[in-house]
Amino acid sequence: MCRFALYLGDPIGLDSLLTIPDHSIVMQSLDSRERSSPVNGDGFGVAFYVPSRASEPVLFRSVTPAWSNTNLTSLAHVARSGCILAHVRAASPGIPVAEMNCHPFVHGRLSFMHNGGLGDFRKLRRALSARLSDRAFDVIQGTTDSELLFATFLDALGLEARGGAGDRMANALERMAGVVREVMDERGVTATSVLNCAVADGEEAAVLRWASDPSISASLYVHTGRRYTCEGTVCRMVDPDEGKGAVLVCSEPLSDDPGWDPVPVQHVVVIHPDRIVTVRPVREAPSRS
Repeated sequence: MCRFALYLGDPIGLDSLLTIPDHSIVMQSLDSRERSSPVNGDGFGVAFYVPSRASEPVLFRSVTPAWSNTNLTSLAHVARSGCILAHVRAASPGIPVAEMNCHPFVHGRLSFMHNGGLGDFRKLRRALSARLSDRAFDVIQGTTDSELLFATFLDALGLEARGGAGDRMANALERMAGVVREVMDERGVTATSVLNCAVADGEEAAVLRWASDPSISASLYVHTGRRYTCEGTVCRMVDPDEGKGAVLVCSEPLSDDPGWDPVPVQHVVVIHPDRIVTVRPVREAPSRS
């Protein structure tokens, strides 16, 4: 089901997520703690923003396991960003291991990643694709259910006109889940779909934890504080109960420091530009309106 981490805050080294923490994303590629199968070795990806150079994210993906990619280690040691999305992949059966299938997926300023899967994807793929606009369909380059979800999200985002970017992204994630629910009902699919999805634009973000059967879901945690820092090999959130300067949303805690709160299933996390975090129940938003 993959593992991912999202960070928003003051610029930090990519290695603060990828390699330094005791339970870093690279460590989770080899030994995740909250999956029945601990290995996530079917490629990786990282998207990060450098606003002084471009509004669109930098994207680095590879089909090699994260734990053995020296280019990733070298990049993580020198690159810094205030918005980072990192993902290690465990490919769903029947879906090829290819660079175009590695997360995150990007379009314009947006970066998107997914942990989970669409139940009985073969039955859902054509119906979900048929609902897409030409614009969203043309974004798809690979063969994953995750990228099809991203395209569905993009169409849903086009229906959102109110609120800040974070709220619009959260609402669009809800609409995306609504489309999945409708198509599952139309096709008589009872296999569980698990949608842990994160999306960011460099300044704001939204993360969904949703499953068609809430008793079967993927783990997700949020951690907030004044500042996230790594000193030597120890990473921690400074003043986790006081500040709102840094936010982590991760499939699994990166470290053992206090303040990692589980995100309830059927909830969405909204990260605003001032890094205030809202965690609210998923509304049964209409898929179209």
